[in-house]
Amino acid sequence: MSYLSLLQRLPAEVPDWEQTLGTGPLLGIAIGAIALILVLIIAFRIHAFVTLVLVSLLTALVAGIPASAVVKEMTTGFGGTLASVALLVALGAMLGRLIESSGGARVLAEAMIRTFGEKRAPFALGIASLIMGFPIFFDAGLIVMLPIIFAIARRMNEPVLRYGFPAAAAFSVMHVFLPPHPGPVAASEFFNANVGYIVIVGLLIAFPLWYVSGYLWGLYIGKKYPLPVPTLLGELDEDQPKNPPSVGTIIGLLLVPLFLIFLNTGLSTLEKTGHVDGSQLWVQVLKMIGETPIALLIALLVAMIVLGFARGEDKTALEKLLDSSLGPICSVVLITGAGGMFGGVLRASGIGDAMADSMSGLGLPLIFAIYVVAVLLRLAQGSATVALVTTAGLFAPAVAAAAGNMNEIQLACLTLAAAAGSVFCSHVNDSGFWLVGRLMGMDVKTTLKTWTVQQGIESVLGFVLVYAIYLVAGAF
Repeated sequence: MSYLSLLQRLPAEVPDWEQTLGTGPLLGIAIGAIALILVLIIAFRIHAFVTLVLVSLLTALVAGIPASAVVKEMTTGFGGTLASVALLVALGAMLGRLIESSGGARVLAEAMIRTFGEKRAPFALGIASLIMGFPIFFDAGLIVMLPIIFAIARRMNEPVLRYGFPAAAAFSVMHVFLPPHPGPVAASEFFNANVGYIVIVGLLIAFPLWYVSGYLWGLYIGKKYPLPVPTLLGELDEDQPKNPPSVGTIIGLLLVPLFLIFLNTGLSTLEKTGHVDGSQLWVQVLKMIGETPIALLIALLVAMIVLGFARGEDKTALEKLLDSSLGPICSVVLITGAGGMFGGVLRASGIGDAMADSMSGLGLPLIFAIYVVAVLLRLAQGSATVALVTTAGLFAPAVAAAAGNMNEIQLACLTLAAAAGSVFCSHVNDSGFWLVGRLMGMDVKTTLKTWTVQQGIESVLGFVLVYAIYLVAGAF
């Protein structure tokens, strides 16, 4: 998620309106809205998109948002989410379809199985995703890895979750706990924490956190929920091309967006530290092509040449192939946007602010208070980044007052405690919940039992690891 999309997800201002309801009624509205969504989808089988739009409307009205502003708040949340998701999913689906149809996904899957062995394939996928997840954002990374995940699951004739969850959890861990992702970077500015120490602590906890919450959990739910590979990238074509691309070609294609995005984040970091002048044209151009949508577009164009035209594919056939990739993902995009709409309405209603105000006076140790407030904000309004940034802003004065008694590592731990709380238990008000569920072919109930629990494990274990480092650092 970019800083632009972060700003789009912050509560919109409703002119001449101020929330008069207290914390209790607002929390009751949020709980009731979430319960209504689950009942309508699970019990009455109403389509998720229709349900989310309907409940967003009802929530806005019950929370007291003026009727003249209701539609604007709904469309603001919907559009802000689509701005960051639709391009990524569409371009990623096209890229994935090209890799899949050319035989490249199967070639790479077989190479990984030969190299790491059949039993270690989920582990290898997760490690690759951890590495890719350092510069690339969660949703973009998952989309890029999707054809490889599907190909390996099909090759092994095993459930998709066994391979999908280690990869998805790896991208989540890196996105939440490691700079240069926007959440920890923004929080570090509020807490005046050193980004270098945040990277060190984040790297210390990343592998054990992923191993438990991603790899082991993925193996478990793969057995418990043996879901087949979805047909998101098209039906499996048993007659694979006789001239599939090489493993090196596919790896190179996957590295194109990774390199471009890393270029963007690297230049942004150098700009913040004063090593490059951000006003120079060459810096602005390189940062632009490293923005995630542009990076995926360039990777898609390269794939069209390498996997299409260079292999003698007919232009009309190639056009139809790319067009066929968009239909299956329309539902993913619209439902994800509607999830963003619901989260946006909750934020605009003031539910998160009311909860933060009521929790800020808790008599908890500072690191625990930061974690608890981040958890509650995440549960209330959905967005992990908004929960993290809001928590950091709320506790900035308290952290500044206590900074004299802390070292740099402890300040980094406070930042990552907020990050751990911000990822807790993704559910129906989080657009990421719908994205992961639909990409993996899960219904709402299964997504709650798998992805929501995974995010809870990642949050709690992440905080435990951060707190342990905090105590050790304080002893010296």
